[in-house]
Amino acid sequence: MSLVWLDHVNLRTTRLEEMRRFYADVLGLEDGQRPDFGFDGAWLYLGDKACVHLVPAEKTPAAKDPAIEHFAFRSLGAAEMIRKLQKNAIGFWVLTRKKLGVLQINLSDPDGNHIELAYPGREIMSLPKKYQSESKPVAYEPPRQRAA
Repeated sequence: MSLVWLDHVNLRTTRLEEMRRFYADVLGLEDGQRPDFGFDGAWLYLGDKACVHLVPAEKTPAAKDPAIEHFAFRSLGAAEMIRKLQKNAIGFWVLTRKKLGVLQINLSDPDGNHIELAYPGREIMSLPKKYQSESKPVAYEPPRQRAA
């Protein structure tokens, strides 16, 4: 017996549509077919795999110290993702792990779930210089919108 891969992550949310748009529009997952379970929800696909399942919650789950710290997607196109996150005013932080051959872009979804996007180390040099440092995480905070 052996595990083969992580099949999906199931997230409870009070903001189903906002979460659906985030995973589709920002991360590029495809909103796809979902069986009728007798309650609302969404399945978001990466290729032919429904890897993120969203289900409605009546109230925001209390998760001061969540058991799952983060989940990760193996990814390609780090520089393009950084531009997309900045365009959408989504904060993130970058960690480069040159010795491990990994570049990590970390962000949070609208419910605050920590997501790691893991890129091949060869993509480090495609980033703006400030994100190439291995000494510490480099954060991007979007400009705050002024109140009208």
